[in-house]
Amino acid sequence: MSTKARYESAKEIYKKIGVDTDKALEILKNIPISMHCWQGDDIAGFEGNHQLTGGIQATGNYPGKARNSQELMQDIDKALNLIPGVHRINLHANYAFFDDGFVDRDKLEPKHFKKWVEFAKERNLGLDFNPTYFSHPLAQDATLSNTDEKIRKFWIDHGKASIRIAEYFANELSKPSLVNIWIPDGFKDIPADRTTPRSLLKDSLDQILSISYDKSKVYVAVESKVFGIGLESYTVGSHEFYMNYAMKNNILCLLDNGHYHPTEMVSDKISSMLLFSDKLALHVTRPVRWDSDHVVLYDDETKEIAKEIIRNGVEKVLIGLDFFDASINRIAAWVVGMRNMQKALLNALLLPNEKLKNLQKERNLTEIMVLQEELKLYPIGDVWNYFCEINNVPEKEDWFEIVKNYEKDVLLKRK
Repeated sequence: MSTKARYESAKEIYKKIGVDTDKALEILKNIPISMHCWQGDDIAGFEGNHQLTGGIQATGNYPGKARNSQELMQDIDKALNLIPGVHRINLHANYAFFDDGFVDRDKLEPKHFKKWVEFAKERNLGLDFNPTYFSHPLAQDATLSNTDEKIRKFWIDHGKASIRIAEYFANELSKPSLVNIWIPDGFKDIPADRTTPRSLLKDSLDQILSISYDKSKVYVAVESKVFGIGLESYTVGSHEFYMNYAMKNNILCLLDNGHYHPTEMVSDKISSMLLFSDKLALHVTRPVRWDSDHVVLYDDETKEIAKEIIRNGVEKVLIGLDFFDASINRIAAWVVGMRNMQKALLNALLLPNEKLKNLQKERNLTEIMVLQEELKLYPIGDVWNYFCEINNVPEKEDWFEIVKNYEKDVLLKRK
């Protein structure tokens, strides 16, 4: 049976429970996911500094890592050609181009990212941006909470530069750009003073946000973390700090589902956050016992996150991925993660959400459980394969053969 025929059969099955599969695919096609550039080169960037700091580790030594901008862009292209839909690229500041000579992060300008804008324009991509507050000599002790005013000013200026760069992206591409601020500041053991570092961080953020920028084009977000390597006892930028700061200053709070205690579920936080904020940003990843940034799977929490995105309004949530695995083929990691996020969104779109909501309202909890369990075996795979077909990308696992050939012809020739 052809892919189209299987889809038509699935369409009728879903129609019986009030789900329009054509409408679901049209919505899915227009949900952009921000694909993180740093999976392609293990967060090395273009500065020539290959030592990771700030509690960040990319473990493994799989052959074929991108060694320069040309190879990274080539690999991003290969991945995007295997992922349905039109998406975004998420950049870190350490991926700047220095054609006119190196400048430090506090002096970065839009011109240092012109080639990324050209790359995005040719492919109809949006661009998001992250100031890079790690892997730098001045990040050794602290960044935006540093008690050394000269060092703190350096990182404040880096934050301001990042907003200007994102506004350049938005103007050039006619698509809003997200600027996400995450810092690795904290202490390995129990601190004597929890307040002063957070007071300094608050002042630093206030100074960064004091610059003039178009808030309809640039969304600034802050990202918390419960702990990091070497920062096990105290993180300056905690969830409570950033949630309150974002609310007070009308910016976005970004939730990374690897940045909480292992038993905390980001899916459960989304509805609460959106009751008090117009928008929310996400980094979807997969923690294994801790914030280990494994490749996103089509697992329970990813599906629950997607359900909350769809049920609360997909236009309210900015979706990005964040993982870096150097132990497997890096392009396959991108494709698996991106396609799994899309599969989770499709699963959410194929649920009879209004019916389930009404059943809950009527306290018909037995039927909710029955229906939710039966839906797990509905033919979502046939709908997904048709979505791939109409978007001209390989179905099922067929894409992996292309990646294996690319590895043989391109990646294994890199030394």
